[in-house]
Amino acid sequence: MTDAIERSPSKVPEVTLVFWIIKIAATTLGETGGDTVTMTLDWGYLAGSALFLALLVALVVLQIVAKKFHPFLYWATIIASTTAGTTMADFADRSLGIGYAGGSLILLACVMATLGAWYWSLGSISVATVTTPKVEAFYWIAITFSQTLGTALGDWTADSGLGYDGGALVFATGLAIVVAFYFMTNVSRVFLFWAAFILTRPFGATVGDFLDKPAHDGGLALSRPIASAVIGAFIVACIIILPQRAGQHPGRLETAP
Repeated sequence: MTDAIERSPSKVPEVTLVFWIIKIAATTLGETGGDTVTMTLDWGYLAGSALFLALLVALVVLQIVAKKFHPFLYWATIIASTTAGTTMADFADRSLGIGYAGGSLILLACVMATLGAWYWSLGSISVATVTTPKVEAFYWIAITFSQTLGTALGDWTADSGLGYDGGALVFATGLAIVVAFYFMTNVSRVFLFWAAFILTRPFGATVGDFLDKPAHDGGLALSRPIASAVIGAFIVACIIILPQRAGQHPGRLETAP
């Protein structure tokens, strides 16, 4: 018997331009939505983190037990992870006093440790392999740590003197470099995916902060709930209008010699 390659559907969407458009909007919503609960509604960072972590765990369980890719479920889980990342990073950086630099370094170590354990256990960290509960567990842990890291990086950059618009420019430049590497080099696509995934989070975070932070802090002072509702409506429209399909996982079939 010989093995033949087949393509089986993954539990996550194909990584296309549509994916990145919705991902950036989701990260911006995570920032404005998290700030709405912790600041506008005055829940505080600890209660906000507990709320969004509980929601994230519930959605990850639904995502894992699902038999196939469901766009609304997947993006709801991404939004929950980015919102939880916002509140957890703010809790660690501000309430616990770790600071932006310390928080960013700790979270970077968590991301690298998760990806390392994933690779050591399964031999790949490609999102195209997200088809089993074990891989999905690694995937969502890595996603959540990367979202939290992105929040800390965004806040650190903005607080360093660049402001929210300057921070957005820094991370937009970083994303442009990743895109250039994608089209002009043979650098690992898996590495570039995770680099882009991490960089889109602080980019979205700085854009979200720019929208809702007070004018004296360099923001536009827009209503957090209204900004969140508008971004949420945009995401829903993208999911409905723009085509998405499950990514393809390279599997194997046994065939006759």
